[in-house]
Formats: sequence, C-alpha cells, structure tokens
Amino acid sequence: MRHTYECQLRWADMDLLGHVNNVTYLDYLQEARIDMLLTHAPEERLTALAEGGQILSHEVQYAAPLTFRLRPVHIDTWVTSVDGDTFTLAHEVYDEPRDEDGARTVYLRARSTLAFFDFELGERRPLTGDDRAVLASFSEDDVLGERAAYTEPRDVDFGDYAIRVRFSDLDAFGVVDEVQYFEFFQEARIDYLTRVWKASGVTMDRAPMVIAQMDVDYLVPITFRTEPFEVRSWISRVGGSSFVIESELRDGQTAYSRARVVLVTFDPVTQKAAPAPEALRELLLAQLP
Repeated sequence: MRHTYECQLRWADMDLLGHVNNVTYLDYLQEARIDMLLTHAPEERLTALAEGGQILSHEVQYAAPLTFRLRPVHIDTWVTSVDGDTFTLAHEVYDEPRDEDGARTVYLRARSTLAFFDFELGERRPLTGDDRAVLASFSEDDVLGERAAYTEPRDVDFGDYAIRVRFSDLDAFGVVDEVQYFEFFQEARIDYLTRVWKASGVTMDRAPMVIAQMDVDYLVPITFRTEPFEVRSWISRVGGSSFVIESELRDGQTAYSRARVVLVTFDPVTQKAAPAPEALRELLLAQLP
C-alpha cells in the first residue's frame, strides 16, 4: 500500500528555466512524509513525528521537468525496507494519466533512509512494535536501482567554498534542515563551475544543464554558528552529455555530509539530453585526476 499526498505548487518553487527547482522537490518529499506520519502514526501522532525526523540519506532521480500550474501534483510514499533501527521510504512524484490507456507522468523518484530520533536524549530510539506495524502496512518493492559509490575526496583548484549557516536554515529541533544541504551543495557547485570557467578564459555559448540525480548522506547534524563550514567539490566523471560532481561538507577533520550529483546538458527546445559542447567537455575533462 502507498500513501498518496497532493502537493500544492508555488510560483516561488520555479527556477530560471521555469521548472520546479531541484532543491524544492525535497520540500515536497518532506511534506509528503510528514503527512504520512501524521495520518498513520499510532496514538500520540505529534510525539511520534517529533521523534521520527532524522534523515540519514536521500537518493533523488529527476525524471522530467515539472512546470507551474494551479492543480497539485501527486506524491506516493511507501516503505521498501526495515533494517534494525532504520527504515527506507520510496517516493514518486507524478501526474495521473489523462485517459484510461495512458501512463502516469513521473517527474521524480527518490529513496530516503531514516531513523527515529529522541532529541531530548540526543540519540536514535529503537523501532517499537507499533512503528513496525505501521511501516509494514506500506511495504512495497523499491523502484530505484543500486546507488553509485562515492569516490575518494580530493582537493582541486577552485573547489573550495565557505558556506555560512543562516538561522532560517534550522529546523524545529535546532539543527540544519535536511533540505538546506541540497542548497548548500548547489551553491558550492555553482561557485566551483563558475570559477573553473572564468579561470580557463574559454569563450563558449551558455550550455543549459539539469540535474539527473543527486545523492546526499547526512553524517553529523549541524547546529548554528557564525563561523562558516567548508565545502570542497571535484569532478569525478565526464561522459558525452553528463558529468558528475561530488562534494563534501566538513569542518577540519569532521565530515558532516557527502553529495554526488549527475548533471546533464540538454536541449531547451526538445527538453531532452543533448551532447555537451566540445569546449565545455574539454574544460570538464581537464578537472579529472
């Protein structure tokens, strides 16, 4: 069984291409997950929600662009596995088919691993019998394949970026909200690519890009402070129309989060992947070890 949530779009959700921003989708998934917990958590629903908010990882596949409209988009959420004190949710953002013979239009598929957390004790709490019963009622097969592995972090020219935590980045429990990490890595990624391009002196036409997949692991919670954190990014793979940027958010020897993003160059007319301009591809290849 799947839990279905109808998510309202906002004009502010759009990016410069007129699509729902890749970071905003995490807000949508968070709303769907909370709605599922509030609707189906046994008895003390708000308490269950408060103790159930620690995200360990997100794997997000962007399947098709979603543009603004007044009607809501559907989000299905279900459970793919329960392992010890953690469980994994799958999500699908979609529109129902317009006729009986049609297929649903899928905009995004995702997989999220969570653990229930006791914020007063500052530690994970075990899954109760009630927790397992609720989770079991939503058990279905996974829709994502095996995730790609991270490469070893490395320092590269222009790959360093200092990110400051804003007070508005914090959630109700005083730690940086899961969604903001996607924004942190986005800022670092844009800064990295811009500095590489400017330093090269290469002149080329603008190449539209979209994100095909983004994986984020949450290693240590971040609390507010005025000193910036360090994000280092590097390119780990270059293909014909896609390339991979990996990042690590850290402070000294402590790694707080890891990310891996697959970007694809595309044709804005056909809205499909297109080969990267040769000048861009050569620039990216030069960043490989």
